[in-house]
Amino acid sequence: MYFRKKALVDLPQEETAVWFCTKEECTGWIRDNFAFQHVPTCWQCNSPMTRSMKMLPTLVNKNLDAKAIKKSVTIH
Repeated sequence: MYFRKKALVDLPQEETAVWFCTKEECTGWIRDNFAFQHVPTCWQCNSPMTRSMKMLPTLVNKNLDAKAIKKSVTIH
């Protein structure tokens, strides 16, 4: 039988604003346009995050103003 390899498509990439965790042993990061806070905390370890740039595949966030959405109330 003959199986041909599918051609790999290069995804378009762009310089993207991201937030990285400041804790050295943590690998948490998030794209800025997907963050719900203006200065987010790490979702893995709750440490502060710092803003930087990274080359990533292009993604479109249809919810343009995610930071303006009110968070739900946590019940303890």
